[in-house]
Amino acid sequence: MFTADSSSVAFATSALLHTLTSASQFRLHDIPTMTPRILCFFTFFILYVLRAESTQPPFSCDSSNPSTKDFPFCETTLPISHRARDLVSRLTLDEKISQLVNSAPPIPRLGIPGYEWWSEALHGVANAGPGIHFNGNIKSATSFPQVILTAASFDAYQWYRIGQAIGKEARALYNAGQATGMTFWAPNINIFRDPRWGRGQETPGEDPLMTGRYAASYVKGVQGDSFEGGKIKGHLQASACCKHFTAYDLDNWKGMNRFVFDARVSMQDLADTYQPPFKSCVEQGRASGLMCAYNRVNGVPSCADFNLLSKTARAQWGFRGYITSDCDAVSIIYDDQGYARSPEDAVVDVLKAGMDVNCGSYLLKHTKVAVEQKKLSESDIDKALHNLFSVRMRLGLFNGHPEGQPFGNIGPDQVCSQEHQILALEAARNGIVLLKNSARFLPLSKYKTKSLAVIGPNANSGQMLLGNYAGPPCRFVTPLQALQSYIKQTVYHPACDTVQCSSALVDSAVDIAQGADHVVLMMGLDQTQEREELDRTDLLLPGKQQELIIAVAKAAKNPVVLVLFSGGPVDISFAKNDKNIGSILWAGYPGEGGAVALAEIIFGDHNPGGRLPMTWYPQEFVKVPMTDMRMRPETSSGYPGRTYRFYKGQSVFEFGYGISYSKYSYELTAVSQNTLYLNQSSTMHVINNFDSVRSTLISELGTEFCEQNKCRARIGVKNHGEMAGKHPVLLFARQEKHGNGRARKQLIGFQSVILGAGERAEIEFEVSPCEHLSRANEDGLLVMEEGRHFLVVEVNPEKGVSMREW
Repeated sequence: MFTADSSSVAFATSALLHTLTSASQFRLHDIPTMTPRILCFFTFFILYVLRAESTQPPFSCDSSNPSTKDFPFCETTLPISHRARDLVSRLTLDEKISQLVNSAPPIPRLGIPGYEWWSEALHGVANAGPGIHFNGNIKSATSFPQVILTAASFDAYQWYRIGQAIGKEARALYNAGQATGMTFWAPNINIFRDPRWGRGQETPGEDPLMTGRYAASYVKGVQGDSFEGGKIKGHLQASACCKHFTAYDLDNWKGMNRFVFDARVSMQDLADTYQPPFKSCVEQGRASGLMCAYNRVNGVPSCADFNLLSKTARAQWGFRGYITSDCDAVSIIYDDQGYARSPEDAVVDVLKAGMDVNCGSYLLKHTKVAVEQKKLSESDIDKALHNLFSVRMRLGLFNGHPEGQPFGNIGPDQVCSQEHQILALEAARNGIVLLKNSARFLPLSKYKTKSLAVIGPNANSGQMLLGNYAGPPCRFVTPLQALQSYIKQTVYHPACDTVQCSSALVDSAVDIAQGADHVVLMMGLDQTQEREELDRTDLLLPGKQQELIIAVAKAAKNPVVLVLFSGGPVDISFAKNDKNIGSILWAGYPGEGGAVALAEIIFGDHNPGGRLPMTWYPQEFVKVPMTDMRMRPETSSGYPGRTYRFYKGQSVFEFGYGISYSKYSYELTAVSQNTLYLNQSSTMHVINNFDSVRSTLISELGTEFCEQNKCRARIGVKNHGEMAGKHPVLLFARQEKHGNGRARKQLIGFQSVILGAGERAEIEFEVSPCEHLSRANEDGLLVMEEGRHFLVVEVNPEKGVSMREW
C-alpha cells in the first residue's frame, strides 16, 4: 500500500506510477488520503515524466565526474563483492533503508541514480511494471505467445531463443534511456496444478521437469548466457527473476484470496512437484532473482520463511542474487495474515529470512523503527543491500557509460527486428495444438474454398491474442484478417456480444454459416474470464457459446473448424464427440504472430505439432476444492489427484496430447544399459508400507554412482505423412508397481525433431536413474526403489493415446 508522506519525492512518484501502470498489483485505498496539493503535484510530475523522451541511460561511476570516479565501488577490476561492500559502507542508515524498496531513489552525493527493480517480461518486454516506458523512440516490443502456448512446442532451444530476444530488447530499451531498471520479474514457474487458476496461462504447464527446463532455458536467454550455460563471466544482459516461490497457484477462488491463503503442502509434494522448477531455475539457469509469494506454506509466509529463502535457495541450491517480495507481500504478513505482531516485526521477519527488497513501501515506513527498537541490526540491512547492489553491478550499471561496455551496442533496431518477429510467428506455429481432425478434414484447400464464414467473439480481436503481462506489440493481425488473406470472400459475424456470450445471435450466425463453403468458429476465453486475481469457477465455455457452436455446426454445409483461445483447459467434450465439428484447434493466446500462424495451419501452409502442456479435465473436476494442494489421489475420500502424474479420473484431453497432419511412428534402437544394482554402494532398507518395496536414498548412493550409471536411449522416429513437420517426442518413465504415492508415469525428457515427408531420424535421450527413476518418499527425500521401470513414448492416434513401451 502506498501513501504520501515525508519520504523522498522520487520514491513517492514511482509509487504512484505503480498504481497507475499496474493497478491490479496494488490495493489503492490509501491514495485518497493524499492532500489535494500533493495529488496536484504528482499529477503534473507524472504527466511531465510520461511526455519526456530521455535518451540517456541511467548509470553510476561516470568517468567524467571527478567527485565519484575514484570510489572503490567504481573500480571494475575489483571483485563485485568488494565493490558492493564498499558502496554499502558509505551509506547512512536513512539511505540504506531507502534502497530496500522497488523504487530506489537516487543517492546524488555518490553519483548513484534511482533504480526501479520492478519490470516485466513474461513473454516480451512489457510496460506492466514501472521500470519500462514506451514513450521514447521505441514504441513497442515483440510480443511472443503467452507462455502456456510457447510451452506446447516442447522445444527448449526455442524457449532459450525467446528469452534471448527479450533480453536483447530489454537492453536496447535501457540503452535508449527508456528503462530505469534491468531486473525483470519473469518467468512464472509455478505448477499449473488446478485448471481453474487464472494465471495458469503464464506458466509452462503442469509438469515439474518441463517447467524446470523452461525456467533454465528462458533465464539463460534473458541473462545473456549460452544455451548450454556457463558463458556468463561478468555482465548480465538483463536479470531474470523466477517467481512465485513457492506453492503459489491460487488467486481468488470462492472468497479465498492469495493474500491470506495458507497452502498446506506435504513434504513429498514439495519435493517432487512444487520445488523442482525453482531448483532448476537456480542450479541450471543461474537466475539472478527470485520472488517470494504472497501465500503462506504450512503456516509460514513465503517471504518470512528462513528455511525456504536462506537454507534452501541460498545454502542448498547456491542461489546468488536478490530476492524480492511480491507487491505488498510484506504488508500482508501483519495486516492480513496476522503472522507478525507488529509492522516492525514483519520487517524483521522478512529481512532475517533472506528477502532483500520490498515491492511496496512497507520497509521504507517501518524499518527504521525496527532498528530503533533493536529488533533489527544494521548488518541485516547491509546483507540485503549487498545482494541488491551486487546484481546492479553484474548488470554493468556501475561501470560508467554503457557505450563500449558489453551489450552497450544493442540499439533500437534490435527491437521488433525481423528476426524477432519471425521467431514470434514460429513460436505460435509450433505451439498451436490440433485436438481433433476427423477424416483428415484439415487442412482446407486454398484453391477449392470459394467462401468462408468466420464466426465468434474472438475472431476480430487483436488484444485477446496477447494474453496478460503484454507490452505494446510490434504489429498484430486479427484472426479474421489472417483468414481474409487466404479467402477473399469471407463473411464475419461475432454472434456473441462478448466472450461472456450472455446473449447469442444464433439465427444470424446460422444464416451466414449456411451460405459459406466452410465455417471457422473462433471461440474460447479472454482476460475477462481468466487472469491474475480471477480464477474460474467452472471449466465450460462461457454463456451461450456451446449453444452457438452446436447450432452453427449442425447448419453448415460441411463440418466446421472450431478454434479455442484460452490459457486454461476447457471441457469441450460435446465438440470432441460432435460429428459436425470436423477439427478442433487450441491456440492459447498466441501473441502478435498468432493469427497468421493459425491461418497457415488451417490452410495447410504449416503442419501443426504442438502438444498440450496440461491435462484438460471434465467439468466434474470443479467438485475438487481449489484449496486442496495434494497431488496424490486418496481412494478413501474419492479425491482424484492432480495432473497427469497422479490424476485417476477421466480426461477430456491428456497431458502431451496433440495430433498432426502427419502420422509418426517410434522404435527403440538402443539402450546402453538395462540393469542397475543398487547394492553396489549402499545398504538397502525397507520402506514400511503395505508393499514393502526395498529402496535406498539417492543421497546414500553418491554422486559417483549416479554419474556412472547414466545411460542413453536411442529412439527412431519416422514421418509417414505427406507434409514435413516438426514433432515433439516425449519420453516418460513408469514403474511396474503402482500406488502408494507413485506417479502413474513421469516425463523424463523431450526433444523436437523436424522431418520431411517419409523421412526417418534417430534422437538420443540421456537417462539418469538417480534423477529420472527415483521418487520422493513421504519425508520429501528422493529414493530409488527396486523393481522394473519402463521407458514410454506416447503415440497420438485420433481416438485416444497409445504407448510404445520398452
